[in-house]
Amino acid sequence: MTAPTKPSHNGPSDPAAPPASATAATPAYATAGAAAPAAVPVGERAASGVLLHAPVIDWFDEHARDLPWRRPEAGAWGVMVSEFMLQQTPVSRVLPVYEQWLARWPRPADLAAEAPGEAVRAWGRLGYPRRALRLHGAAAAITERHGGDVPADHAQLLALPGIGEYTAAAVASFAYGQRHAVLDTNVRRVFARAVTGAQYPPNATTAAERKLARALLPDGEASAARWAAASMELGALVCTAKNESCHRCPIADRCAWRLAGKPAHDGPPRRGQTYAGTDRQVRGRLLAVLREAPGPVPQAALDQVWHEPVQRARALDGLVADGLVEPLADGLYRLPLS
Repeated sequence: MTAPTKPSHNGPSDPAAPPASATAATPAYATAGAAAPAAVPVGERAASGVLLHAPVIDWFDEHARDLPWRRPEAGAWGVMVSEFMLQQTPVSRVLPVYEQWLARWPRPADLAAEAPGEAVRAWGRLGYPRRALRLHGAAAAITERHGGDVPADHAQLLALPGIGEYTAAAVASFAYGQRHAVLDTNVRRVFARAVTGAQYPPNATTAAERKLARALLPDGEASAARWAAASMELGALVCTAKNESCHRCPIADRCAWRLAGKPAHDGPPRRGQTYAGTDRQVRGRLLAVLREAPGPVPQAALDQVWHEPVQRARALDGLVADGLVEPLADGLYRLPLS
């Protein structure tokens, strides 16, 4: 969801830069009137990927958003913070919280020195607040194991608490310019349409998608990091889930899905997200009271946030079980101190 600063992707030292004739070529299934194949072997997909790299990266060089975590001064910690915040949360909501977070905790050690509850408090209304606890845990581990510097090694990143394969690959790629397949929802959708000819990727990331993403990576590290960021941005701005803008897409002329006539999704129903009336909404209201309070909050104050007592109690119990709320004596609750 983030991107590295702009290295050259086609300079003389970059072995991944395709020759001019290759960038102008068109895959066999992209001829006029031809339908995209139902299943293209990974080797052929990798070959077609070479034809996608230059136009997508060139488009990104011209159209990439100027976001604070993409600036050199953000550093690896800024990239990591953005990756935690951007999970299931749009950029517009993340920006103000990100700026405040980095101003308060410019290094992992600064966050690790605070109580976990302060991370939850500063998380505000970004949603999915367990991410705040996980980021705090990662900051503590970075401080203890790596002298306060976000590690560059992918395996060391993956070993940090709260960090999975996606985040480890994203930080290694976007902060350190390494060659990793970075698969978020936007990238998966671009690959599904451009290469496999499907409107949407599967609901959950598959081994086949990971294999395809690795096959599509440019050989050079700088080009691979740039490709990861560019394909992600293309999915966020152009190849969106709804109302895709094919007329603005740099690879529309070789997109398997478009060339096949944009066949409708025929897989399992796509999961929608609801919020109103759910336990998530109740949890959010309970946490809002605790975030805004200077000290412990009595049960009676929490009882005011939701009319249905069974759901309210379930939501509060869930917050306690997740470590987001600490119960105290005499029916008091607070954000966690340890």
